Amino acid sequence: MQLAFVLVEPKVPENVGAAARALCTMGFGELWLVNSDLHTRPEAHWLAHGSDHILDNARIFPDLATVRNSVDLLMGTSAKPRHQRRDWHEPAQLREVLTSKGTSVATAALVFGREDRGLSNDELALCDLLTGIPMKVAYPSLNLAQSVMLYAWEMSGLSVSPQIEQEPEPNNVRLGVLRQRLETLLPTLDTPAEGKLSQWVFERLPLLTDRDIGFVHTLCGNVERAVTGSKSRTDCD
Repeated sequence: MQLAFVLVEPKVPENVGAAARALCTMGFGELWLVNSDLHTRPEAHWLAHGSDHILDNARIFPDLATVRNSVDLLMGTSAKPRHQRRDWHEPAQLREVLTSKGTSVATAALVFGREDRGLSNDELALCDLLTGIPMKVAYPSLNLAQSVMLYAWEMSGLSVSPQIEQEPEPNNVRLGVLRQRLETLLPTLDTPAEGKLSQWVFERLPLLTDRDIGFVHTLCGNVERAVTGSKSRTDCD
């Protein structure tokens, strides 16, 4: 699994540099930025301290929706659980979820919001899972680089070294492909995306193990064949 750390519109270049240093010390190398060029600022490199290569190779995305389409699993950081979602995990719990994915997740991304206001509700809605760091008091809060450091430490060991070549996994075991498959299939079963059943499905989908994901792919295939057969019979009548 490749784990990327995503900074959405960071405000302070020093935080970007310190985040790169945190990733490097914990064995990660994927820093992605949304709508930002702060990784090019001298202030970012001042705090990188030997992690300039991470800044130099940072990937830039125009928005979080583009990141969403580039990964199998998108995880957003939130200071507190959202009232309509039950998928908020502390860092240690998040590591357990990621470990259970096996080969079904090739690329996952952990998203950090802006220093002053975090991620918007629309951005959080794009995420498969939400995570946060429990604190004893509401203020002072951790700054961006500190949060990245804590998650990098907790997740260390999960990222695949780029020197290790792996065979690409077939689509029928990938979590991202399963999500796209269900997004297409459920409306054909008169299950609207905004309905409670769909929300329940997509909320629990990221919690499945790699074995479960394979089973659901098989189930989707059976349903798709049944739906196609039913339409064919109707067309012939």
